Amino acid sequence: MAGPCWKTPLQLIRSVLAPAEVQLDLFQRLTPRAPAAPVPGGGKWVASETVVVGDTSVEVHFIRHPRARVFRLTLCRDGSGRVTLPRYGSMPGARNFLLQHVQWLAERARIQRANTGPTDPSKGAVQIRFRGEFEAVSASDDGKALQIGGQSLPMPRLRDRDLLAKAQAALMRLAQRELPERVRELCATHGIAVSAISVRAQRTRWGSCSPRGEISLNWRLVQVPEWIRDYVILHELAHRRHLNHSARFWQEVERLCPGYEAAEAWLRETGRHVL
Repeated sequence: MAGPCWKTPLQLIRSVLAPAEVQLDLFQRLTPRAPAAPVPGGGKWVASETVVVGDTSVEVHFIRHPRARVFRLTLCRDGSGRVTLPRYGSMPGARNFLLQHVQWLAERARIQRANTGPTDPSKGAVQIRFRGEFEAVSASDDGKALQIGGQSLPMPRLRDRDLLAKAQAALMRLAQRELPERVRELCATHGIAVSAISVRAQRTRWGSCSPRGEISLNWRLVQVPEWIRDYVILHELAHRRHLNHSARFWQEVERLCPGYEAAEAWLRETGRHVL
């Protein structure tokens, strides 16, 4: 009789939890080294590994933080992942946690890369999606403004020196000014009233409409073409008359936005790389 087949904790995790599409060499060990930049949010670096899911690879830093109570996974602005370990959390436990959420990490990394375009901050080449196109980002000589797609925006006062992070913050501020104004214009055009308008950093929705007539929009609507932005707003305004997705609702959408199917198709195919 053959002896028992012993497995290391990581092998056991892979055999039980890893979905078919996750490669068995999910964790590719790197030469142990700390992140090149200081760890955002503090903490002590423990290890770094590369996670591979399909054609997407993400460098992940394991950071122990004395105030952390649970494991936490974050995708950083530089494209790397961060697993925060509580004070007494183990590395096998941290890898187990990462493995359970690795699909989320890979998907967010794909979206981030598709949304920022070719970017090499070390060479001063930074691009971001703006009004549907990838536009170069540059800072003014006096450091008070950002140039994005021919538009000058005030430079956010962030501690983060990353130009891409500043560009995202600048676009969010632009959205907070532009989107409510556009909603009011479309409300006046179509005779629809709303009670409040807010702009947020939503992860899964482009917009929403509450039963009380409160319209909430995703700031990334300034990153999509203007005709897509208008469709999303009109879609939410149609909910002021039909708070559902019934046939009558879609008839109202067609009345407000003829040919809306093209916008729906764009959101399905391209919008998932932006949101």
